Amino acid sequence: MMIEALIAVALVGALVTFLAPNRIAGKLAFAISLVPAALSLWMFSAFDGAGNALLEGDLAFESQVEWLQLSEYSISWFVGLDGISLPLVVLTTILTTLAIVSSWTPIDERESQFYGLLLFIEANLIGVFAALDFFVWFIFWEAVLIPMYLLIGIWGGPRRKYAAIKFFVYTNVASLLMFGAFIALVFALPEVTTFALPDVATAMLNGGPEAMFGVAGTTLASIVFVAMFIGFAVKVPIVPFHTWLPDAHVEAPTPASVLLAGVLLKMGTYALLRFNFTMFPDQVEAYAVPIAAIAVISVIYGALLALAQTDLKRIVAYSSVSSMGYVILGLIAYTQFGVGGATFQMVSHGLISGLMFMAVGVIYNATHTRMVTDMSGMADRMPVAVGILVAGAFGYMGLPLMSGFAAEYFIFFGSFGADFPYAPIFTALAMFGIVLVAGYLLFAMQRAVFGPYNLETDYEVSTAPLHDIAPMFVLLGLIIALGVAPDLIFEMITDAVDPILDGGEL
Repeated sequence: MMIEALIAVALVGALVTFLAPNRIAGKLAFAISLVPAALSLWMFSAFDGAGNALLEGDLAFESQVEWLQLSEYSISWFVGLDGISLPLVVLTTILTTLAIVSSWTPIDERESQFYGLLLFIEANLIGVFAALDFFVWFIFWEAVLIPMYLLIGIWGGPRRKYAAIKFFVYTNVASLLMFGAFIALVFALPEVTTFALPDVATAMLNGGPEAMFGVAGTTLASIVFVAMFIGFAVKVPIVPFHTWLPDAHVEAPTPASVLLAGVLLKMGTYALLRFNFTMFPDQVEAYAVPIAAIAVISVIYGALLALAQTDLKRIVAYSSVSSMGYVILGLIAYTQFGVGGATFQMVSHGLISGLMFMAVGVIYNATHTRMVTDMSGMADRMPVAVGILVAGAFGYMGLPLMSGFAAEYFIFFGSFGADFPYAPIFTALAMFGIVLVAGYLLFAMQRAVFGPYNLETDYEVSTAPLHDIAPMFVLLGLIIALGVAPDLIFEMITDAVDPILDGGEL
């Protein structure tokens, strides 16, 4: 019942925080968020799962109770964790706690509702990574959208309504496409009478769908694969479905940006791994080259867009498009290091992007601008915050002994030896993205934080308060820890990845 406890604490905590006075809401939400964070760390230390959750692996903290019966199909409360989902649950709980602390300075109105929504997001994110029944999973998946829409639309910047609506429309339409495709797949699978993901995966790997509406089973599987890939790609996002992301990030308050980049984007890559790359091995092989091309285009195009920006937040936002391209490249490599490295990159990017958005938020709180052309010499006035920002930038660039380096090494090593055509060429092109990352980050650092002090907004800049700095130190410590000892999570990840690569022989 540990997963249920995580979700329940976050949900009840959200309700309590909603009802609390504004003056204590931030501290109360922080105290409540420590409970799921501590529980998830204990679960990490006590993890005894083995194999993959969808391929007859031994689940940790498993719970299954029949819930509803719809005609001949049953829906169950079915949750459990394996080596892929557990690191993402821990990432969610830690980032939520740190995001709450980082909110204490910038959020000064309707605090109880704001912090309640953060805890509500946490509960649903945990559900997304733990649920193993499609309907339960989809409820959590959709429930994440509502609080993020409100966080952007109420506490966001000048164009917050536009950004919030764009975010909601893009992701909701994508969810509808994915939902319809999966339901059609289940109806076409013989002898499947449940929406439990392991049952669907088993049926897919032991014969696949039958003909439906005059469409051959193999053709139907390809249609469903493409539809679900597009649906999840919007959430990732990758080119050309990325246009909602910069607006959402720029207008969102800093804590919302931390969770959006740190965890919500990982919903898309996690779903791609769970659904497309686990249930459709034949389609993965058939579409490997175009997917690899999309991955490389996302890496290069995202980096070029970041290079053209002068808004620090927009730079970090576009860098996420580039980083998610590496995840897609690792997944399509379909090797242990490729898929394992992609999953490791989900965690690594969550930490690094969270750190970067927090650092940009701290600088904005002091300067009231994010434009690199409006400031210089910030290192003289905010040495600690700027030092952490620079460290995070080096993590993005793949500095050795930081998690970004380990993630990129695993992905490149795995994709270079992949079986699909032109794999070494795609890998070499993706590696060039590192040069572009260094270019736009070093350019921004040089303009904004070094050189003689200057600030166009005429605000008095001083050292950031401890509660702004402390969350960034925690994230930096985790980034270095995973860079020095990647096996802290990589071993459990590969244990869950290997059954996928074995073809799910059941």
